[in-house]
Amino acid sequence: MTESQQHRARLKEQMALFVESTTDRALFLIDPAGIVTKWTRGAELLTGWRADMIVGQSFELLYTSADREARRPSADVAQATAQSVSRDEEWRVRSDGSEFLADVTLVALRGPDGTLLGFGQSIHDITRRRAAEQAQQQSELHFRSILATVPSAMIVIDDQGLILSFSAAAERLFGYTEQEVTGRNVSMLMPSPDRERHDEYLASYQRTGERRIIGIGRIVTGQRRDGTQFPMELSVGEAKSEGRRIFTGFIRDLTAQQLAELRLKELQSELIHVSRVSAMGTMASTLAHELNQPLTAIANYLEAGRDLIDAADDPDARPYLREAVDEAAREALRAGQLVRRLREFVARGETERGVHDLPTVVDESTRLGLLGATENGIRVFTEYDVQAQRVLVDRVQIQQVLVNLLRNAGEAVAGCNRREITITTRRDDNCVRVSVADTGCGLAPDVAPRLFQAFASGKELGMGLGLSISRTIVEAHGGRIWAEPNPNGGTIFHFTIMSAETGVGDE
Repeated sequence: MTESQQHRARLKEQMALFVESTTDRALFLIDPAGIVTKWTRGAELLTGWRADMIVGQSFELLYTSADREARRPSADVAQATAQSVSRDEEWRVRSDGSEFLADVTLVALRGPDGTLLGFGQSIHDITRRRAAEQAQQQSELHFRSILATVPSAMIVIDDQGLILSFSAAAERLFGYTEQEVTGRNVSMLMPSPDRERHDEYLASYQRTGERRIIGIGRIVTGQRRDGTQFPMELSVGEAKSEGRRIFTGFIRDLTAQQLAELRLKELQSELIHVSRVSAMGTMASTLAHELNQPLTAIANYLEAGRDLIDAADDPDARPYLREAVDEAAREALRAGQLVRRLREFVARGETERGVHDLPTVVDESTRLGLLGATENGIRVFTEYDVQAQRVLVDRVQIQQVLVNLLRNAGEAVAGCNRREITITTRRDDNCVRVSVADTGCGLAPDVAPRLFQAFASGKELGMGLGLSISRTIVEAHGGRIWAEPNPNGGTIFHFTIMSAETGVGDE
């Protein structure tokens, strides 16, 4: 045997050894008629057919009954004969009748003269791989459906900040299509200086693990395609996929919410103003009486002065004339101050807090809220805490709270034998508690639980807005308001406001 023949023999042995050693797929030979002539160990493991069971049988045993009825084996042989190779994904049958999806290759084997010697077939089970691919496709379809329907804008980026996916809501919010942003840095959706800082933030997080938004959420600013900026709530989650980090951001546009909050504040301000105007309407008759006193006194003093002018030559008349003019001027100032206080109380302006003297605020409120109280036999007492002199408030709004409480107290004691109202202030940590106590008949049991709700009133003609607005004002100042029975009979209303005292009682 020549050296060349020996080499070919060794290659043939090695090829046979390779075929016999391949166990992850079935490799076998069939003759031109489709009869199995060679069956490998891999074929036994895959199909369950032993060599002594299948050799000499038709390879059609490996086809499903449906394929056999459709004459699929003959078609595969014909195609391999004509094209030398036939390859497809088909269902095959094991010896126990179970079916599996296979990658099947059928190769026509020919001699040197082109004579058809038979066929070689390879069958590889791809059932699990195809199931995994279909599951992946279903997962992608599901993810796409989420991106298309999730109400909040959703953006997925990798650890370099590059956009991987962009939901339909994000397209509507930012004005970009997913194709336009995929693969680009997410910083394109941010205004400066956040745009320039974002990559460094990602790098810093990966180095140190320090979180600013991830897993926390915060209010940030976004930028649309047209350059407009808007406030948004951003929540970011982190996950690992195939050994790398990905970040999913959920974005909610806060533009409408902030506009609604601004409108709500405007409506609250308007309601508070209307409440003050309404309060003045109910106080109109008493106000006329209060103003009538200084105006009448002015008229009397001026008439007396006129009479004294006729006696100007009398040296004793000059002091009396001066006194009459002084008293008239004093009464005019008194009337002017009263009108000024009422104008400030009714006027609508911007909420502006400052440091104010609490006894002065209470005194001015008492004059407004209890006009004519003395004539009605109402006695008013005040008890001021020396450690609660200065408070940080909007003076006019807190006066409105006090006027509401004092008017309610005045109405509560109007028909009682004991008509007393007591106003006290007391330092309570960093706050000041203001209390208005009356000796009336107390609160009705059905009214007490809903006392501070809008349109809940214990008065026959009341609208039920005074205490509701008072609660709004007090809570806007960071305090609270409540009511409790007066041990001496009647009701005590308390509310707290921020103290502006420094160094007093702060051990």
